[in-house]
Amino acid sequence: MATKRKSTTKKMSKPKAQYKSCRSGGGPHAVSNAEARSADAALRKGDTKLRKIIDVCGPCTLARKQGHFAALCRAIIGQQLAVAAAATIHKRFQKLFPNSRPTPENMLVIREPLFRQAGLSRQKIGYLVDLATHFVDRTLPNRKFSRMPDEDVIEALVAVKGIGTWTAQMFLIFVLARPDVWPTGDLGIRRALERTFSLPLEAAEGKLEKMGERWRPYRSYAAWYLWRSLDVVPVA
Repeated sequence: MATKRKSTTKKMSKPKAQYKSCRSGGGPHAVSNAEARSADAALRKGDTKLRKIIDVCGPCTLARKQGHFAALCRAIIGQQLAVAAAATIHKRFQKLFPNSRPTPENMLVIREPLFRQAGLSRQKIGYLVDLATHFVDRTLPNRKFSRMPDEDVIEALVAVKGIGTWTAQMFLIFVLARPDVWPTGDLGIRRALERTFSLPLEAAEGKLEKMGERWRPYRSYAAWYLWRSLDVVPVA
């Protein structure tokens, strides 16, 4: 799905490689097999065009992921970078940590020149340090995310430097596996809606919100299939 990275502003963007769905995880908001089946059934029934995409792409593989700090680090590292470049820098970044597992505590003690050698800009290093500080100081309610409403998670995340609304929405979808997130500012979603539903790429946000209403309460699933449609499904 990912071909381009996004800054922390609210400009449109496509999803990043670090948010690829996985099958591991669990918890109150994890996608269950029953929920996935219900979502697919509802989306198939309610939309013939989306049904064609589901037939080719299904089933959806969204699932909750562990390691919130690592996931957010990867999101920041990948901003405004092509997928291949982001992956290379992220691997170098990981190798700076014991067992290649980034932790907030280690982030705050590793010297900046090492991060620079890994390919990180000073701005992104600043963002990562701010993220780590939020984790260490517990000003980011990371352990409560699974019990928090989507809006509260977004509000908490955007308080961190380098994290905007779009990044927070991607975190909700691909890390917390929340089922009903609708990222209207995402360029991939807009392109898919233009391709499949003839909705203009620069359509007003209100029109995109209205379009998403048809897929409640499974808008995350609809978004996942729309992203996938850009990769594998020719939709007339």
